[in-house]
Amino acid sequence: MMPHAEPEPSRPLWSWIRSSPGTHIWLLIIAVTSVVVVIAPDHLDHVLLHRNSSNIHELTRHPIRALLSSAFWIENPASLALYAALFELFHAPVERWLGTLRWLVIIATAHITATLVSQKLVLMAIQDHRAPRSMVHVVDIGVSYGLAAAAGVLTYRLPGPWRWLYLAGVVAFFGIPLLGGGSFTDLGHAIALAVGLLAWPLTRHPQPTHVSRET
Repeated sequence: MMPHAEPEPSRPLWSWIRSSPGTHIWLLIIAVTSVVVVIAPDHLDHVLLHRNSSNIHELTRHPIRALLSSAFWIENPASLALYAALFELFHAPVERWLGTLRWLVIIATAHITATLVSQKLVLMAIQDHRAPRSMVHVVDIGVSYGLAAAAGVLTYRLPGPWRWLYLAGVVAFFGIPLLGGGSFTDLGHAIALAVGLLAWPLTRHPQPTHVSRET
């Protein structure tokens, strides 16, 4: 894996993008799929979101495709700007700090774990008649699971007392919805946050950065 370049003063934006390539490639794909949803004919957008969901129906028929494709769609394209800001606040710093490979391992593990556990509980609720059968086809696209994991990992980047204040904030943000009953998505967020926090061993030796020199 190529080391990430430190920011170049003359081209700070391009340097920042280069220093976290995985984050920005992911964000670009989400932007493309969001445009597809916007320009899709009536009702086709709903078909696209359901086919690319990691719900029980899709996980049963196409488990690998469902887990992969659900990470590249957002339900409301109008939220793209918000997701872009969140990617820059959480994913980009973590990727630049730990390197693309470790960042990807943590985010993928969180996304897969949160999706499988939350959907298993949905299936159990359906079987126990505590949830409607229609939940088999619920839209479950999980970009936010990766964000929750990145928020958890970022805890270890902060110094001293700020770390504990930040940790209390993210635990409250993702934990309070569960106290009120929460949805399977709220549970998935909490699981993904826990995966990020449990990734502490991967943060002990951060990715070294090297100054890029132009010839």
